[in-house]
Amino acid sequence: MFLFPVTSTASKPRATLTAQSSVIPAGGSVTLSCSVEGSAGWKFDWFRRDSVSSKAQLTRGNEANRVISVSQGGLYHCRGGRGDPVYYTEDSSDVTVTETLPSKPTVTLQPSWTQIYSGETVTVRCEIQGGEGAQWTYEWRAAKLNTPPTSNEYRIIRATESDSGGYSCRGRRDYFFSEWSDIITLTVSSSKPRATLTAQSSILPAGGSVTLSCSVEGSAGWKFDWFRRDSVSSKVQLMRGNEANRVISVSQGGLYHCRGGRGDPVYYTEDSSDVTVTETLPSKPTVTLQPSWTQIYSGETVTVRCEIQGGEGAQWTYEWRAAKLNTPPTSNEHRIIRATESDSGGYSCRGRRDYFFSEWSDIITLTVSYKPKAKLRADNTAVPVGGSVTLTCSVNPSSSSGWKYYWYRDEKSSEALTTQDAVFHSNGQISVSQEGLYRCRGGRGNPVYYTEDSQSVRIGKTVTASNRPVVTLYPNWSEIYRGETITVRCEIHGGDTEWDYEWETNSRIKAPNQNEYRIRSASSSNSGNYRCKGRMKSSQHKTTEWSDSVTLTVSDSK
Repeated sequence: MFLFPVTSTASKPRATLTAQSSVIPAGGSVTLSCSVEGSAGWKFDWFRRDSVSSKAQLTRGNEANRVISVSQGGLYHCRGGRGDPVYYTEDSSDVTVTETLPSKPTVTLQPSWTQIYSGETVTVRCEIQGGEGAQWTYEWRAAKLNTPPTSNEYRIIRATESDSGGYSCRGRRDYFFSEWSDIITLTVSSSKPRATLTAQSSILPAGGSVTLSCSVEGSAGWKFDWFRRDSVSSKVQLMRGNEANRVISVSQGGLYHCRGGRGDPVYYTEDSSDVTVTETLPSKPTVTLQPSWTQIYSGETVTVRCEIQGGEGAQWTYEWRAAKLNTPPTSNEHRIIRATESDSGGYSCRGRRDYFFSEWSDIITLTVSYKPKAKLRADNTAVPVGGSVTLTCSVNPSSSSGWKYYWYRDEKSSEALTTQDAVFHSNGQISVSQEGLYRCRGGRGNPVYYTEDSQSVRIGKTVTASNRPVVTLYPNWSEIYRGETITVRCEIHGGDTEWDYEWETNSRIKAPNQNEYRIRSASSSNSGNYRCKGRMKSSQHKTTEWSDSVTLTVSDSK
């Protein structure tokens, strides 16, 4: 009988389980290997638990192959068995194989602003589509998360710049992982933002409106508060609060500003800069002149005044438009003392009160000319016997007004004539019955502004002669024909006085200052009325009366 040697071991062998990877990619598999060191002939049993609390289930038994592929996550172990009856090894240690599920979470922000500011509060949330009923734990990747939370949301209270960065997450349930979410980037700015207010126009037309826009650059989710002051000294009033629309229309003047607010609790921006909106009131001023002359002369004084109908009680300041006003006044009147030509031009004004403008007035045009010279006319150069001469004084242009006239006789006299010297008619006319050298000037305003003196006009006295002059024709034909010759003669009868002669005729040919006028080769231009008078050579201001007129007709036909 033969005896075979038998080898025995002191302890039962333990199977060894190794995994190609501890993570199964979505839709993939992992290879598991089971071995018993230093011996052969084993077949293998494979066990799996699909949750921490579940019992191990035999997935494959009495497998000759020590290598298998698995596509499910779980807690795996194996054992070897051989012989008959079967001898089993100790179970291997557990190996965790985590399955990556095809579901991909999404990181969201609540509120959904990727740009926030120091002090704001935001919640970062991990959402797994279709995984609402499962008991997930969560993993987070974030720059600041030294101890990341395991819940599906991460609340950042009073954010700082260090909270800036990318956030991503995945879910874990027993032996299952979701994929990592895409990264969402949160930016936290250190400085509190300032709202920006812009106005479509700074002037509100009468009866109209202006659009205001409030914005916060580079961020979203804001609602807006709107504030207004209606005078410099008044308090700021909240006119609209928590407005979702960043654009509003206003129909009142005032000093406006806005701010943005968002979140809960509300986080406010800095207030915007103030924007002035000036309302144009329907009242229209009137520019007046005092005195009311639009035509004045160098050296005169005039006051330009701005008058707002119905606005007497209001505290207005005034704006002026005028060519010469380099520094326009803010009062309602502008006094021009000793005007010059450079003061000529159009003047208009408007009133301003806090944030309200009147409309611009119509333009009134002031014309400043050189100092004018009075003009004197006489209806006769000699005082008829027992009668008078009418003198008329005027100032050109006729558009200038407000003149009072002053009359003087003799060159050296500076004393104006009175009612004892002349008969005063409507302003600008007097009647005189004394011979002499007359002149006049105009004056107006307070203090009185005088024109230049007029040229002097000599008024003579009609001489009493025995007869008036007589005009005679030689030959004595009142009708002659073209080409004939005739003499027109002025005859003064009585006395030995020597005379100079004046002729007055409406013919196109002017008669000489002699006592006779010889017409040679007459033509139709010599037709007309002829009359004459004499002026004493020894006293030129003494004259006769005018003679009666004699009519001469020159026919073109023979």
